[in-house]
Amino acid sequence: MGRRVLITGLATFWGGLVAKAMERDPGVDVLIGLDTREPSVELERTEYVRTDENYSILSRIVQAARIDTIVHTFLIVDSTLMRARTMHEINVIGTMNLFAAASAPGSSVRDVVVKSSSYVYGSAKEDPVWFTEEAARSHPPRNRVERSLEAVEGYVRDFAEDNPHVNVTLLRFSNVLGPDISTPLSRLLELPAVPAILGFDPRLQFVHEDDVIRSILFVLERRLPGIYNVAGDGLLPWSEVASICGKRLAPVIPPFATTQSAMALKALGIEMPDEVLALLRFGRGIDNRRLKRAGFRYDYTSAGAIEAFIEALRLRSTVGVEPSYRYERDIEQFFRHSPAVVRDPDA
Repeated sequence: MGRRVLITGLATFWGGLVAKAMERDPGVDVLIGLDTREPSVELERTEYVRTDENYSILSRIVQAARIDTIVHTFLIVDSTLMRARTMHEINVIGTMNLFAAASAPGSSVRDVVVKSSSYVYGSAKEDPVWFTEEAARSHPPRNRVERSLEAVEGYVRDFAEDNPHVNVTLLRFSNVLGPDISTPLSRLLELPAVPAILGFDPRLQFVHEDDVIRSILFVLERRLPGIYNVAGDGLLPWSEVASICGKRLAPVIPPFATTQSAMALKALGIEMPDEVLALLRFGRGIDNRRLKRAGFRYDYTSAGAIEAFIEALRLRSTVGVEPSYRYERDIEQFFRHSPAVVRDPDA
């Protein structure tokens, strides 16, 4: 019998892409996706189940469908998307319920992959150049993204210790760039001039969105337990990142009262949450060698991820972009099954 997989956050960017990739795997028999909203990408054999933000129904689904693999993609690492309480419900309470379901008596779960972020390391002047997977933070968490990720990873560690028969994998991704994803950093790089903090030129690292999906599939296929940093080779100054994008750096944020200055820029449509301000002050690098030693090979370096991102941005601005089609399940059901639709007998 093939794998029976449950994916959290099916309607999110990552959940939809992971589901689409896993649909091509003949070794997967069952695919179920949970979310508060319907998926926004077309999926052929993934069953969508609507749930609340903290996944209170998850335990029943795991038991009823005899789920053996859980891919937890639904962790919010962009605080501009929602209020602090909602982020806590999704990240912390949702993860707690996930592991409660996976550890219930008689649970069939044998593999769990959690998509986390390098934000869990924080950003401070005392930081090492490269964070290894075992490295501790220099300071306690200073913003809500870091606090929620630290709580989530605490649940991951506890579950792994209490359930040694389950392969538990935690992936900490660096700053993601690519043709399709939108993040606070990518939105800054789309501006005519790239904002910076006066007197600071932090070194940053990036990972291409394709390498994110490939790394998740890689650890699933090989059932690799443990913690892995995921980032492209290279650590680039923010000024060089702007240069690769063909932009000039604009040090418009003073080194003091940065939060207040960022709030003033928000009125102009430029959002820089606390976790991004810390990154633009001190930067961050994570050691990616552990996953490489396991056999994973990146398609993109940090610079390559930036180049792919800006090339896609230039292409869109040059040729224009048609309004993107948003997959709607009920509409597709109409086209596929309604007797009112006239079908070409030769198709």
